[in-house]
Amino acid sequence: MKNFHYFYIPLHRELGYRGRQVPLFCVYNHSMGISEIYDAMEGEIVARGCFIVDISISKDNDIEITIESEESSVELEDCVELSRIFGEKFDRDKEDYSLTVTSAGLDQPFRTVKQYVKAIGKKVEAALKGGRKLVGVLSTADSTSVTLEYSVLEKTEGSKKKTPVLHRDTFPMEEVNYVKYFIEFD
Repeated sequence: MKNFHYFYIPLHRELGYRGRQVPLFCVYNHSMGISEIYDAMEGEIVARGCFIVDISISKDNDIEITIESEESSVELEDCVELSRIFGEKFDRDKEDYSLTVTSAGLDQPFRTVKQYVKAIGKKVEAALKGGRKLVGVLSTADSTSVTLEYSVLEKTEGSKKKTPVLHRDTFPMEEVNYVKYFIEFD
């Protein structure tokens, strides 16, 4: 079988099994990989005004393509059409896969720089290493850092009660656990 790789152990000569080998374990070789899927689908995804956030393949060949819209939100029609196009490019019977095309979701942490850039000017929640969480407006973002504007209640000189003080801090990506949209319910 071309999609399987067998790993063998030789049997000991002392046991009289000269040169014979016994299969130790077998590994299924996915004939399509993440880079192949990315190359095949990127143009189609970009043509719909979206970009790829993530592609994952499980050991059972369950493929999940997560996309984000460049400007607005991902529509159901985008996911349906991209799933159809994927089916034209990769034969389901030959590859034996299941496919999910989904949007990144508002409640999910950002995974790509494009997501950070798209969120500039929007209210986000940031979790920093050490357990600190901040809610504020994402001012700038790139592959190395994020800048947040947020308010903290602080005691100011001449005042008995705490008042909101605006901070603007830049955090290196190494100090950031995640950033995601802050969802408010009014």
